[in-house]
Amino acid sequence: MFAVEVRDHVMIAHSLPRPVFGPAQAMHGATFVVDAAFFTAELDEDGLAVDIGLATKALADALAPLRYRNLDAEPTFAGKVTTTEVLAKHVFDRLAQAIRAGDLGAGGGRIRRLRVTLHESHVARGWYEADL
Repeated sequence: MFAVEVRDHVMIAHSLPRPVFGPAQAMHGATFVVDAAFFTAELDEDGLAVDIGLATKALADALAPLRYRNLDAEPTFAGKVTTTEVLAKHVFDRLAQAIRAGDLGAGGGRIRRLRVTLHESHVARGWYEADL
């Protein structure tokens, strides 16, 4: 399996209103480093899995609605606890939609698996990964 992985970051505000989250129950900011890995079984005639430029743009577009937002106030997340894992799945779903829409060009048809990783810090991360 081949993979191309691109990186971006996103700054959000949110609260995690359940006792298990301790002090993170209160409103706080978070900056996530976000990696998206696009997996293919084969390369094209140019030796590419997917176009890195298109993958980078797709990730930026997926993150755009989250940037500098209070997720507690976003209708998309109403009734959800916006944990790292929940946000990873949300970004995954937006990227999967972009792939289906052809936003990754011809290489998008080769993508068999996608992984989205959100790094909370240098010591903790969460991700969502699935076949497409």
